Amino acid sequence: MTLLAALPLAQALGPVEQQHLLAARQMQALSFAVHIPLVCFGIAFPAMVLIMEWLGQRTGDPLYRTIARRWSRVMVALFAVGVITGTVLSFEMGVLWPNFTATFGGVFGLGFAIEGFSFFMEAIFIGIYVYGWDRLSPRAHLLSGLPIIVTGFTGSWMVISVNAWMNHPGGFRLVGGRAVDIHPWRALFANDYLWHELVHMYIAGYIVTGFVVAAAYAVARLRGRWTRYERTAMAVPLTIAALAAPVQVLVGDWAAREVAKTQPVKLAAIEGLPKTTRGAPEHLLGWYQDGEVKFGIRIPKMLSLLAFHDPNAKVVGLNAAPPSQRPPINVVRFSFQTMVGIGTFLAALGALVLFLRVRRRRLPESRWFYVAVAAAGPLSYVALVSGWVTTEVGRQPWVVYRIMPTSQAVTAAGGVPVGYAGLWILYLGVGAGVVWILRRLARAPIEVPVSTAVEKEV
Repeated sequence: MTLLAALPLAQALGPVEQQHLLAARQMQALSFAVHIPLVCFGIAFPAMVLIMEWLGQRTGDPLYRTIARRWSRVMVALFAVGVITGTVLSFEMGVLWPNFTATFGGVFGLGFAIEGFSFFMEAIFIGIYVYGWDRLSPRAHLLSGLPIIVTGFTGSWMVISVNAWMNHPGGFRLVGGRAVDIHPWRALFANDYLWHELVHMYIAGYIVTGFVVAAAYAVARLRGRWTRYERTAMAVPLTIAALAAPVQVLVGDWAAREVAKTQPVKLAAIEGLPKTTRGAPEHLLGWYQDGEVKFGIRIPKMLSLLAFHDPNAKVVGLNAAPPSQRPPINVVRFSFQTMVGIGTFLAALGALVLFLRVRRRRLPESRWFYVAVAAAGPLSYVALVSGWVTTEVGRQPWVVYRIMPTSQAVTAAGGVPVGYAGLWILYLGVGAGVVWILRRLARAPIEVPVSTAVEKEV
């Protein structure tokens, strides 16, 4: 279905504000902010566990197996938390946005069905992997972990496919407010918007997971605990994150150009570009007010160059859409610039790590390096959430871009504020439980074989 054909329907529906629209959006945002880092760990952490186990089998050094076995317990704990947050998100889709699911469930339902199948397969093989440490041969045990990586990828792929369809809908026609002539494959997998979003998120999963895990051991280093166990456990995830972070800069350029092509109003909001302009400038920092970016650093023609690789290209401005169909500009600008700023720092840190690993074949001794790695963990999470804020808030006021306004999708039922308060209580309780579990796992005795134990560095 073309966007031009969908516009008359969207205009006919009109943005009818529901009583609890803001609270519903806040509930959904809270759930995503909690669940998304767990998705990153589901994508990347099993691969890191298996790399550690493989290194142990390849080198014969039992320290790698010790690390992999301890990490597998963390993997189980985070998977269990992901079950809780994922279940909440599933309920929210139907409870908070009933008109959306009723109208378009036939379009994206296949994606969620495959995601559910992937989830159950992942749970089965996590059980086999964790309980098979002393019951399977080393090779069989390593192979039993491969389906965890595959199902973690396919599950996230399906969810991202649905999100890509919401940003660039197709594969159906609307007749009388109902989706007909549905082609799920075309909607979810032949969507040009999917591939940059999938690659961007998949690399982000390795960046976030790598830096968060490395940050935990950097903190240990800053506290004076720095045995061979900590050095080895930090080196692998830090190297993986260092490889991924610079690549994400290139993928981000690809994603920005796709946004310029398919969602030009979102790009205009990201930049705060009031009018369609040839040779559009870029503004670093600043605040959008009264039709201009104030207090920003202006770089002539840079936006045209970044968006179309042509300094004189025409960039669509906010005037291309009526005010009621523009996203909240400063929210989108701030989140995007936060993501880019942190991403640049992570890419620079990753390049430094790779340079030092190649030239010196060891990690540096400087305290400031470990301070930077410790900060990179939480900052990578902030960049991740900021990126999703840019994607989702930048699409507003549409739940399905230029087809269904978010105000038409939200429930008209009462009780949303009560549910929002209950959600906060739930997540605070779950967060406290996660902290308690991870601290217990961290304090468990490290069963390092005597032949590989090394005293602390002086």
